[in-house]
Amino acid sequence: MHKSGLIELEAVIAVARHGSFRAAATELGMSSTALSHAVAGLEARLGVRLFNRTTRSVSLSEAGEGFVATVAPALSDIHGAMEAVNDRRHTPGGTLRINSSVGAARRILTPIVLKYLRRYADMKVDLVTDGRLVDIVVDGFDAGVRTVDNVPKDMIAVPFGPSLRYAVVGSPGYFDTRPLPFIPQDLVAHTCLRSRLPSGIIYRWEFERDGEAHSIDVAGALTLDEPTLILEAARQGAGLAHLSEWSVEEDIVAGKLVRVLEDWTPLLPGLCLYYPSRRHMPASLRAFIALIRENDR
Repeated sequence: MHKSGLIELEAVIAVARHGSFRAAATELGMSSTALSHAVAGLEARLGVRLFNRTTRSVSLSEAGEGFVATVAPALSDIHGAMEAVNDRRHTPGGTLRINSSVGAARRILTPIVLKYLRRYADMKVDLVTDGRLVDIVVDGFDAGVRTVDNVPKDMIAVPFGPSLRYAVVGSPGYFDTRPLPFIPQDLVAHTCLRSRLPSGIIYRWEFERDGEAHSIDVAGALTLDEPTLILEAARQGAGLAHLSEWSVEEDIVAGKLVRVLEDWTPLLPGLCLYYPSRRHMPASLRAFIALIRENDR
């Protein structure tokens, strides 16, 4: 059987409500002829007459009364669901799911996420941290947060925050018996904390100064795959660490870590919020992007 469209069901409900094809057509913004054809077409497919018609009146048949009693509540639920979805285009509500690296999550939590929740009391945020780069569409996320170089090419990116910089650090105790390195090549005489990327590859420490670049596979007895573990190992004097500047700045200021090779760690592009499309963007994501831009001024 041909599947009836909403307009045919709406036509039947409107005629039943008004007892008039003309009044129903006016309500739905249709011509009386078009509405009459919609109702007649539905009756033909159902094989029953829904309305008894005379030149002076229109009334539901027995079959029509049963049909309307069943369809009207269902149609109301459908309209309610459509309105609820439409409201999300205008008013932030529901849950905003964001995938982020651990470091990026720390950077956006206080200045953006918590401020967002205070501003939009009906919102919830599900911030999921992951070392690997996931497919945010497949995994059901509204957006992701990563460094610029890790944003997939088919995504729309919103850069925000300061530029990113890495730092090479070691504990004061580590340097008690070792000289400070002044150029990247000096690292061959040092114990370094090696970092395994989510892909399984060991990260090569990258340096650049005045157009001279070096990518070094540092040596060390300890390999870790989580930045907070690398930071803790560096604090304990286990070796030199290559970490984001923001993750070590407090330890440097407090004297818990000593920074070296600073002139070899240039500024890099910072973080981006990224998402798949601007079409039908929910109000929750639109408001989050607006807050990012507001916070970035």
